Amino acid sequence: MNWQCFALDLRDDPALIAEYERWHRRENIWPEIVASIREAGILDMQIFRTGTRLVMLMRVSPDFDADAKAAADAASERVQAWESLMSTFQQPLPWAEAGQKWVPMQRIFDLAECVG
Repeated sequence: MNWQCFALDLRDDPALIAEYERWHRRENIWPEIVASIREAGILDMQIFRTGTRLVMLMRVSPDFDADAKAAADAASERVQAWESLMSTFQQPLPWAEAGQKWVPMQRIFDLAECVG
């Protein structure tokens, strides 16, 4: 199982945070977004929030290609519209590179490595 973890911040505004969460409810997320995630080889995705910090966990297939996913997203008008909408709620982490939204997190502990 291949998990990837990313972080991003939301703007510190309770109304914007509530709206961001509303857009991520099952009935509001655009079907094209879910399809683009699945088609890229992302098997599972979960986003968690504490305060303004978001953490996204992705379980990806062995052949998942992040560059191919980025290229497909860049070529999709619907994905670009979604990303533009989400940008109204999001703000980059202070250490993010220019133009970077979700920043990869480094795993520092794995229980499986300590057992057995």
